[in-house]
Amino acid sequence: MEGSNDLIHFRKQMHNSSKQPSQNTPLPHREGQGGGSRIVVKIGSNALTRPDGRLDVTRMSALVDQIAWLRSKDCEVILVSSGAVACGRRELNIEHELDSVEQRQLFSALGQAKLIGLYYDLFREYHIHVGQVLTMKENFRPGEQYRNQQQCMRVMLENGVLPIVNENDTVSVTELMFTDNDELSGLIAQMMQADTLILLSNIDGIYTGNPADPQSQLIKEVAPGTDLSQYIQSEKSSAGRGGMQSKYATATRIQQSGINVIIANGKRENILIDLMERAAETPHTIFCKNNITNITKPLTF
Repeated sequence: MEGSNDLIHFRKQMHNSSKQPSQNTPLPHREGQGGGSRIVVKIGSNALTRPDGRLDVTRMSALVDQIAWLRSKDCEVILVSSGAVACGRRELNIEHELDSVEQRQLFSALGQAKLIGLYYDLFREYHIHVGQVLTMKENFRPGEQYRNQQQCMRVMLENGVLPIVNENDTVSVTELMFTDNDELSGLIAQMMQADTLILLSNIDGIYTGNPADPQSQLIKEVAPGTDLSQYIQSEKSSAGRGGMQSKYATATRIQQSGINVIIANGKRENILIDLMERAAETPHTIFCKNNITNITKPLTF
């Protein structure tokens, strides 16, 4: 596959360079819509876990390779990553009962440390510095906390640091929680005025029926104002709190704010590269910020 060859060549270039971490050259400073494109990539739990619920480190490494490739193409990337609770759940064998809030707090505290450590090691191979941003729903209300969070991520991007965002599950409980990381990634995309939001799960996009049904068709493009509610199933994902209903709600809301939203399968090989270079042949659903797009051309993140 062309995408595989692109990535192999890129990895060889990077791994043949000095193994010592270099001083990062800041990404192009982005004033309004100038400079490099800004992308928010949300990786869901289903894209990061194996069937047994354990973290799929091989898949995680492949997605890191692709994000590093995007950055080499002058894209600014903000990563919203699930997986902390799944990481923590597999680290401990709890013999006594915990309620749902206690489980989430315990497993996320343990798992977030493991998750960010893995990202640190994987991105370090590309000399990419990462920074952790743990946030809560109340931080998105207008005010000082919102501005501080926005400024923190802005200065990270200006200095070549890749923000890795997740909900602070240790203190976010019940009504203080985001619906899921789809909602969180949408808020981040709006806050940081992203050009594109990419929601990666274990499904190619929105279908006209059950994706397992051969008669179902993938909906490739969604114009503003289009109602797809008849095609959206309400089931939650197996590993996370979201589902297609959540992705659809986020995509329609963020589309209205002038941001392209893509739903795609994070388990597909080289999905991010293929979306950028071979969009016409790559299964996905795009919610276009404008009424007309030409998906026969590569997507311009």
